[in-house]
Amino acid sequence: MKKRGKNVVIFGGGTGLSIILRGLKSYTDNITAIVTVADDGGGSGVLREDLGMLPPGDIRNCIISLADTPPILEQLMQHRFREGYLKGQSFGNLFIAAMNEIHGDFEHAVKEVSKIFRIKGQVLPMTLTDTNLVAELESGRSIFGEDTIPEYVSKTNDRIKRISLVPDSCDPLEETVRSIEDADVIIIGPGSLYTSVIPNLLVRHVSRMIGSSKAKVYYICNLMTQPGETDGYSISDHVDALFEHGHSLRIDYIVVNDERVDEKVREIYKQKNASQILMDDKQEEYLNNKNIKIIRDNFLDIEKNYIRHNADRISKVILEQRKVIDFIKG
Repeated sequence: MKKRGKNVVIFGGGTGLSIILRGLKSYTDNITAIVTVADDGGGSGVLREDLGMLPPGDIRNCIISLADTPPILEQLMQHRFREGYLKGQSFGNLFIAAMNEIHGDFEHAVKEVSKIFRIKGQVLPMTLTDTNLVAELESGRSIFGEDTIPEYVSKTNDRIKRISLVPDSCDPLEETVRSIEDADVIIIGPGSLYTSVIPNLLVRHVSRMIGSSKAKVYYICNLMTQPGETDGYSISDHVDALFEHGHSLRIDYIVVNDERVDEKVREIYKQKNASQILMDDKQEEYLNNKNIKIIRDNFLDIEKNYIRHNADRISKVILEQRKVIDFIKG
C-alpha cells in the first residue's frame, strides 16, 4: 500500500521538533525525523552515563509525536517517577534503554520501539557516535556539555561564538543519507539553536547534502530567544549561525511568526530572560539578499501561558502549499 504525502526530512531536537511532528503527520506518512543525540542532562544524561548508551529523551518525544496508539500509551511513555531511586526518570527512557540491552545497539532499539508504536515515518539519531557538544565563547573560553553550556552562558553573560562536536568525525546513518536524497521537503528546526538544531548540521556531509538536495529547504525560526543560547538574537542572527556552522547549507524558505504575544504572556517570559523574535524591514532586506523567501503569518499557539508553534498551520502551509504565495514576502 502506497504511503500518502510528500517525503519530508526534518532536523532538530527538544520540544520544538516533537511539536512540529504532530502537525506533519496529519499531511504525510513519509516523515524522517533526524534527532540530536548530544544531550547529557536530565534522565537521558543519567542513562547515558550509567549504561553507556546514546541519550533517549528527544528520540522518545519524537516517537510519541508520530505514534498511532491510544493516549494511555503516550501517558505511560511520558510518565516520570516521583519517588525513590528512579525519581525524575521517565518510563519511556527506561523502555528504550531496555530495548537497547535486548537488541544490543541503539539503532535497532529505536526501530523496534517505533514499530511497537506504529509511527508514521521513522525517527533516526543524527549519528551513532557517542558525541558531546563544546561551545567556544566570545571570551575565548570553551565549555563542554550540552547541559552545562546555556547555564554557564546565562551566569557569565558571555556569548556563544561557535559550537562543535567531540569527536568531530561523526557520520550520519545510511537511512539519513537515503532520506535526504529522496526528500521533497527538508525542514530545519525549530528548537534550541546551538544545542538541538546546529548539532545535526555538524555531522559529516549533512549540510552539503542539504545544500545539493533537490528538495525545498525550510527553516522554522524560533518564536522566542533562549536564555544562555540566543539572548538578544534576531531572525538574521539565527540564520547567520546556521550558515556559519553549516558549510554549503541552503535555505529556500524561512517560516516566521508575525503575531505579537500579548503583554501578560510576554511579561512571564521576560522574567525568564526570554523575548519575542519578530521580523523588521532590515531583516527582510537581509533575507531577500540571501534569496530566502519569507513565509510569515500568525503561527503562534499559546496554551496555559506556554508559547509554541502552531504545528498544524505550519505543516499545512509547507506541505499543501495552500496559497503559499499569500504568505510569502520578499
